[in-house]
Amino acid sequence: MTQDTPTMTTDLTPFEIDVLEQPDALRALAHAASEVGLDELARRPWERVILTGMGSSHFAGIPTWQILAHAGTAAWAIDAGQLLDTPGLITPRSLVIATSQSGASGEIVELIDRLGDGRIPKAHLVGITSDPESPLATAADLFLPLHSGSEATVSTKSYLNSLAVHRQIIGAFTGEHRDIIREGILEVADSVERTLATTQVATLAGQALNFSHYRLATVGKRDHAATALFAGLITKESSKVAIEGHIGGQFRHGPFELAGPGLTVFIYGAYRSDTDLSIAHLADDLVATGSSVVLIGDLRVEGATTLGDRQTSPLGGLATGAVMAELFAIELAKANGVTPGAFAFGSKITTAL
Repeated sequence: MTQDTPTMTTDLTPFEIDVLEQPDALRALAHAASEVGLDELARRPWERVILTGMGSSHFAGIPTWQILAHAGTAAWAIDAGQLLDTPGLITPRSLVIATSQSGASGEIVELIDRLGDGRIPKAHLVGITSDPESPLATAADLFLPLHSGSEATVSTKSYLNSLAVHRQIIGAFTGEHRDIIREGILEVADSVERTLATTQVATLAGQALNFSHYRLATVGKRDHAATALFAGLITKESSKVAIEGHIGGQFRHGPFELAGPGLTVFIYGAYRSDTDLSIAHLADDLVATGSSVVLIGDLRVEGATTLGDRQTSPLGGLATGAVMAELFAIELAKANGVTPGAFAFGSKITTAL
């Protein structure tokens, strides 16, 4: 593919600069000192492990939840708002892993307050955040820093580094050596750098909006459900284009009625090595309706567009997909006539409940 990604110039928006800084942020995390308390926590016989957060911070924990559950751990992935509505899920022998890029979002602060004053049973709290002075970092029994640096607008560096920290958590629970995990994160940083340098999506983004009644959706299964949800969220935030993320088969239960000319569906985690053919069948069926289908991976389906390559590692596939989503968001914003990543009504930290 030819170069079509912005280079580091003064013409770039803060969002675009953050996107380009992601490889260095991943390297900073990989080279940072590991938190020794994480391995000890992973060895304890927890009654349940609860992964929580809001927005993209919550989505970053979905692959961790799936791996822990597959290994037989009693694990839940529930956003912090829902967790406040169902506090009985937390017991004194629970491990609560909260991800919040700011460490100060409204639901996370409320959760901390309720854990502190006894309205929710006191559980062991792991806090994953960028800000060591944030409410989450200071309240956590174990603080896992993101090392992602400052971020101007929509989540980019902090999301990829959240995925990498969750990779470290998975490694602690599965007994992997830290050096292997560190090398894996460094390899992903290199892969992200190559993706940023070689991927072109401007034409596809323009085509997606070139209908009087355009519709956009994202789909992902298993780990890549996180990417589909992330893509739907940041595209709305950064481009002001209506788009929804769907987990696997959810798309067939109602949203498929939007199919036909004018619908563009981005399918994340579309790999030829996948023995589950449901993604390929969905792409085929969508193409047959006249919908536009963009496959993120190496799967080839006649009539669809494929962007990417084979998955070299689970973290690599997640990171590459997230970067693709960011590049699409940038170009969709431009096609929509708005500044990529600029907030119209919201802000970087959502504190209101």
